Amino acid sequence: MAELDLGQHCQVEHCRQRDFLPFVCDGCSGIFCLEHRRRESHGCPEVTVVKGRLKSDTPASYPCSFEGCAEKELVPVICPSCQKNFCLRHRHQSEHGCEKLETPRPRMAATQKLVQDIIGSKTGETASRRRRGAQSTATAAKVALMRLKLHAAGDPSLPQTERIYLQVFLPKGSKEKSKPMFFCSRWSIGKVVDFAASLASLRNDNNRLTAKKLRLCHMTSGEALPLDHSLEAWIAKEDCPLYNGGNVILEYLNEEEQFLKNVDSYLE
Repeated sequence: MAELDLGQHCQVEHCRQRDFLPFVCDGCSGIFCLEHRRRESHGCPEVTVVKGRLKSDTPASYPCSFEGCAEKELVPVICPSCQKNFCLRHRHQSEHGCEKLETPRPRMAATQKLVQDIIGSKTGETASRRRRGAQSTATAAKVALMRLKLHAAGDPSLPQTERIYLQVFLPKGSKEKSKPMFFCSRWSIGKVVDFAASLASLRNDNNRLTAKKLRLCHMTSGEALPLDHSLEAWIAKEDCPLYNGGNVILEYLNEEEQFLKNVDSYLE
């Protein structure tokens, strides 16, 4: 008696069991036995496609590495020194206490001396004028402070005792010439720049390797204030300080530029 040709073999290579009631996969249309009927059990390629689609549809997030911070960003913000990811609040070396924060290297001493000489020559030209007008500048800042407190924009949750009020002159070409703002005295200059850029809706690419960076500059000397210095340190300086109620300039500078030229043109 001839053997009846009933059923079909399972398509799993190591199984090949004949099943009289085989199952057809609705993903890959393959023929399988009872044991291998599920997509996961026979390595169905449709499962990989679905998982990959789900994974690609899920937005990536990048948690901040700073201890105690739960913030996440949609794009990575990597510290170029320690190579760790941080949120925008802690992206500066001084803000996250970077373990690889370096002091100026000896090989850069000559360049730094040259920069300081240039700054010194610029500040030297106006040194006598600053000495003569220091008292009047401080007095003018006190008068301006009263006006700034009425109109300045800032974080309303900041205590009054920690607020520093400044008239911020915006980069040339901006819609507004200047804007009154207030900041926390304990903030770094880098954080002041970020906050001011946000208030004035300015392009801020300081965390990218671009040609120009947004810098905060001294109104008298034009010096670009170091991003890791604190605001209160510049308020407390004896020589050419910032004044609570005084003026500063926001401008885009190249990496090698350490001072802003033609600062008087911002007041015109």
